Amino acid sequence: METFRVGFTHDFLNASGQVAMGDIGLQTLIDTPGVSVEFLADLPEISAEQAGQYDAIISGGPRYTRRTFEGANPRLSVVARLGVGYEMVDVGALTEHDVILTITPDGVRRPMAGAIVTLLLALAHELLVKDRLVRHGRWQERSNVRTTGLTGRIFGSVGLGNIGCEVFRLIKPFEMVHLAADPFVKPGDVVELGVELVSLETLLRRSDFVSLHCPLTPETRGLIGEREISWMKPSAYIINASRGPVVDQGALYRALRDHKIRGAGLDVFEKEPISEDDPLLGLDNLILSPHNLCHTDQCILGMGTSAIESVLSGLSGEAPTFVVNRRVLERPGMRAKLEANRARWQALRRQRRA
Repeated sequence: METFRVGFTHDFLNASGQVAMGDIGLQTLIDTPGVSVEFLADLPEISAEQAGQYDAIISGGPRYTRRTFEGANPRLSVVARLGVGYEMVDVGALTEHDVILTITPDGVRRPMAGAIVTLLLALAHELLVKDRLVRHGRWQERSNVRTTGLTGRIFGSVGLGNIGCEVFRLIKPFEMVHLAADPFVKPGDVVELGVELVSLETLLRRSDFVSLHCPLTPETRGLIGEREISWMKPSAYIINASRGPVVDQGALYRALRDHKIRGAGLDVFEKEPISEDDPLLGLDNLILSPHNLCHTDQCILGMGTSAIESVLSGLSGEAPTFVVNRRVLERPGMRAKLEANRARWQALRRQRRA
């Protein structure tokens, strides 16, 4: 009986053909009886030919569109994406073709929150400014650097989901004032966090630090633009480690250039990688990271382990935990796939024991 074929997208590999990210828990999958592991060819969009070869795909950055499923073999059951964003995936197309999409919020929650706190502390303490003083022989100017204490300052979270809540847990010892704007959260949901829910405008006007923790959707694209930035205090900082297009990058550049806000920390950009001639790169009140600030060894292993657990659940006929398109689980075609997977999974185990 044919084994279950699990594919990893090519962006997991470096130029030498080795897994570039570190330990993603791959050995667990390799050691699972009845499962074979392969790496896909390097394509920016998963092709119908690729989709038709696998029972599950563990995915990094490649896109999934309706073309991905044109004439494809219907065996594909699960696309398990590392991370929590999925704007590169046509969720409707996956659902219509009875494919489960999963993400890894359990693997990314603490590392991503820790990365945001890293930017908070680096901005508050003007870390890059102090670094440049030392490197450029300007030690005598150190008394001129004015930094920001956190106790009693206002931290505003735009979005209060998995990561936003974890950030508030981590910064609790700093004794900051906690604000959040999220239309999907009720006050009773955040009592234990000590968070005051306010409108976006109120949050931007009051906060000393504004951090974005929302997914990229049609509603959040360009959420923070010229008008919204104008509401912020001249002494305020903005942190974006969610998705670049949530912020109008041109408006942010002008605000930083003209010192209408004090500074920013960005792990994400409107276009990635950012262009070498982008004017943001010439600013000195900005900390930049190449969309990997949270990628510690623990984060990589946590995301990989979570994705592999999702795949093994689907292959054994069970619904994974972190399903994005949950209505697919009610579709007759999806239920039939999971039943077929369960029967095949059990048969492979009987075959191995025989």
